[in-house]
Amino acid sequence: MTVWLPPSYAEQPRRRFPVAYYLHGAFGDEDNWLIQGRLGATLDSLTAAGTPEMIVVMPDGDDGFYSTWNVLGDYQACRRGRPAGAEPADSYCVPWPHYDDYIARDLVGFVDSAFRTLADRRHRGIAGLSMGGYGAVSLALRYPDVFAAAASHAGLLAPAQGTTRRPVPPGRFVIDSVHASYGRSLWSLVSPVFGRDSIAWAARDPASLAARLRARAPELMPALMADCGTDDDYVNQSRYFRDALARIGVPLEYREHAGGHSWDYWRRHAAASAAWLAARLSVP
Repeated sequence: MTVWLPPSYAEQPRRRFPVAYYLHGAFGDEDNWLIQGRLGATLDSLTAAGTPEMIVVMPDGDDGFYSTWNVLGDYQACRRGRPAGAEPADSYCVPWPHYDDYIARDLVGFVDSAFRTLADRRHRGIAGLSMGGYGAVSLALRYPDVFAAAASHAGLLAPAQGTTRRPVPPGRFVIDSVHASYGRSLWSLVSPVFGRDSIAWAARDPASLAARLRARAPELMPALMADCGTDDDYVNQSRYFRDALARIGVPLEYREHAGGHSWDYWRRHAAASAAWLAARLSVP
């Protein structure tokens, strides 16, 4: 876990702050947002310009899609198969992949105990890129008692739609078509999380989660923001999510910009999500 503390945290020792959680993408770690994304410099600039201050927490989510997996996975095989130079097995391999509870319960509880936070949902938000964009939106919809706002940069917000490189044919869910769309490398991460049947995929689909929350507790619907690059291989997923939410009447602040699925894009647009979250989490 990496933590960015605002300037006033040291200057005002009695003050408490909102918290935003920033999630990395696949094949990433807790340092991605600071090193490749230069998020610390972005937050420094926003704070100097008068943006409300908040604590920003960047956890390590391995390649777990911030979800409870449909398949248990082979813990011992994971430990044996870690390549040289990769994250050590002791921190990467887990016997029961339960990444949603880890973020929303364990991590949030630890941060609230270790830092001077405003420990309620109104002052807690979450954002992420790619796999982390999926994680941010799905966690806010699964745990609306924990997060009041979520932002996605090029998130995998409609996983069953695959990619624009090899579109999934419309109509009935066919696992082989989804597999072919993702390709071997990403499929090795996606498959154990989402499973092989339509029920398992629908249970983890962000638009379906939004529809269930709207029916069950609309007053807890988090504020939602999403953006994506027009040349991104996953822009079809952001558009599908946008249209699905429009059909059920759930607000979404949505934008598209020039760019692809890259750190160049995410660096340029991180300030937008940080400022958006800060404004929503700084409520009295």
